[in-house]
Amino acid sequence: MTPDTQTLRWSAQLRGWLRRHMAWIIIGGIVTVLGVVTLTQSPANTDKATLSARNPAPDGAMAAAEILRRHGVTVTESDSFAATTSLLARKPGATVFLYDLNGYLDSAQLHSLLQSAARVVVVAPGLRTLTGLSSEIHNAGVVPNGTSTLEAGCVQADPLAAGRVSGKGALLYTGADVTCYRPSSNDGGMYAASADGRLVVLGSAALLSNDLLQVEGNAALALRTLGPTPDLVWYLPGLGDVPGDSGPPTLNELAPPWVGFLGLWLAVIALLAVLWRGRRLGPLVFEPLPVVVKAVETAEGRARLYQDSRAVGQAADNLRSGTLTRLAKHFRLGPESGADAVLDAVARKINRPAPELRTLLLDHRPRTESELVQWAQSIEKLEQEATAP
Repeated sequence: MTPDTQTLRWSAQLRGWLRRHMAWIIIGGIVTVLGVVTLTQSPANTDKATLSARNPAPDGAMAAAEILRRHGVTVTESDSFAATTSLLARKPGATVFLYDLNGYLDSAQLHSLLQSAARVVVVAPGLRTLTGLSSEIHNAGVVPNGTSTLEAGCVQADPLAAGRVSGKGALLYTGADVTCYRPSSNDGGMYAASADGRLVVLGSAALLSNDLLQVEGNAALALRTLGPTPDLVWYLPGLGDVPGDSGPPTLNELAPPWVGFLGLWLAVIALLAVLWRGRRLGPLVFEPLPVVVKAVETAEGRARLYQDSRAVGQAADNLRSGTLTRLAKHFRLGPESGADAVLDAVARKINRPAPELRTLLLDHRPRTESELVQWAQSIEKLEQEATAP
């Protein structure tokens, strides 16, 4: 075979293969193009963390971060305490946005943030976080149900300029030098700040979310609270920020000091009670096996179990089955005979219609214990009539 002939043969084979697989080639090309377009169009830096500056979902805060950037604020995301302290060392005048949802930071870390940053804005802090940041600000409950918006109600510049904001489900705080957005005069406020303004506590994470940022004055309050300095560190702590030497407290650490003495005293009391009221068992008694149990005792025990469990239906089924078995044996119908054959034999014996007997013996379903007793007496009377000489 010459080289030209071999080349023509391969070319013909290739064209034939392409014709046979053209549909799959087109489908594969379309899928590849769609995949490339999807990868190039979707942002690679998005995440799903709540109030993340890279999260475009309703519970994210990408909208607030982008608006701050457009107003000249340099927003730097951080997810570790080490990175945050490093950023604050280079930018001591920065504001720190802190959302520690799970309370990863301890009091020493929180105190370090408060000392290093020019301003710390903490959102919906838990008891551990709030205690580490301030000894004066305390939780005061939540906004009452039915309250969807809150008025500023104070002379602080940022809340006063923002005006009405969303307050549904927000946390309240008291004890601060400045407290705004009170549901009533006796409650705490959703906005709490120290006298120097270096610590601001916002009680609502939803207020900064993409979902509610455009509602009422939420955006104004968020931008004025987070944007007073040129630099903003957007810090969401993670598991890596948990101090290595900290672990769950032991029972000895959680219990008050007097528990040790009280526990020992209760143990002594319990031992004395056992010695006083405990049963004193005698020597073992040997009994020859197997043990013979009378049938009537077994029947009574089963009946008590049915009574305790309110098993009216099961008890009725047992009574019905026993009656049919005894009647079939009496009329010598044999084990293969059905209920209809037994009812026909009883009807001929006592001269009563078979449908009436079927209603009484098979169709009736007692629902209460009193109905069960009356029905049992009726079928017992029927059995006595059928088996009478």
